Amino acid sequence: MSDEPTPALHPYATLTPEVVLDAIDACGLATDGRLLTLNSYENRVYQAWLDDDTRVIAKFYRPERWTDAAILEEHAFSAALAEAEIPAVAPKVLLGTSLHVFAGFRFSLTPHAAGRAPEFEREETLTWMGRFLGRIHAIGALKPFEFRHAINCETYGDAAVDFIERGGFVPDELRAAYFTIAKQALAAAHAAFSRVNDIRNIRVHGDCHAGNVLWNNGPTFVDFDDCATAPAIQDLWMLLSGSRADQQLQLGAVLDGYEDFAEFDRRELALIEPLRTLRLLHMSGWIAKRWTDPAFPRAFPWFGTQRYWQDRILELREQVALMSEPPLVA
Repeated sequence: MSDEPTPALHPYATLTPEVVLDAIDACGLATDGRLLTLNSYENRVYQAWLDDDTRVIAKFYRPERWTDAAILEEHAFSAALAEAEIPAVAPKVLLGTSLHVFAGFRFSLTPHAAGRAPEFEREETLTWMGRFLGRIHAIGALKPFEFRHAINCETYGDAAVDFIERGGFVPDELRAAYFTIAKQALAAAHAAFSRVNDIRNIRVHGDCHAGNVLWNNGPTFVDFDDCATAPAIQDLWMLLSGSRADQQLQLGAVLDGYEDFAEFDRRELALIEPLRTLRLLHMSGWIAKRWTDPAFPRAFPWFGTQRYWQDRILELREQVALMSEPPLVA
């Protein structure tokens, strides 16, 4: 694996600040020249100030990741939530569309939303989150996605491990250990999903961690870029952390709010650790796939080192053990 990405492969090489501001202006909004780059690796996201001193968030989609139809489906989902008075930030419709193209880049513009990080360690916060996730899932269950991906063993686990193996990202001396435990973890995840193979899959946020929730007298859900078809538990398990006892209490608080608005199938609790395992595998595969983007070696300089893969081996061993234990109860 080369440590230095080839500049010619950089998907955002021509996305300069001038291009970003001109793109926003082309949508009929007048920028005043101020621009702030926000933390994002998959896409490029900017906060721009307008002449009236309001702000807008411009997201430039990674080329070739999504089809136009998949992006518009994301926009429609977040817009449906906002129309139902759920605090979800949806892209603006300007010039008749929410998906724009400028200088070869597809982008969307959303209103600026303020807030702080949610305190998931507080029971009342978790119950509040549960209420809104119940409302999100009630709408998510009304119809399926047609163009978005699904979160399952094949898409998040098998594909990631296969890409890492074919790409030669794991140091030679750790390859046997890593791929042995990765495939054991995948087998356990596949088995868990097969035991609940008639579980209902719905439209979900897909990446509902603290970084995608702004708190200001309640939650505001942002960044639906990873919205997907998945079991409802996909949006709940990332709210849980700490010891098993801690997670048990947290789960109770979440479901206290969730079940005010949506039914929850208790069998999905058996998918918490398998889904956590798939996310861990997916994360390594995601970094590997993006390694030619210069932002990734800067953000993840330890990727490819012995220490990184040793930590992943230990992590997966822990997950295999956790997947053999009884699930949380509610």
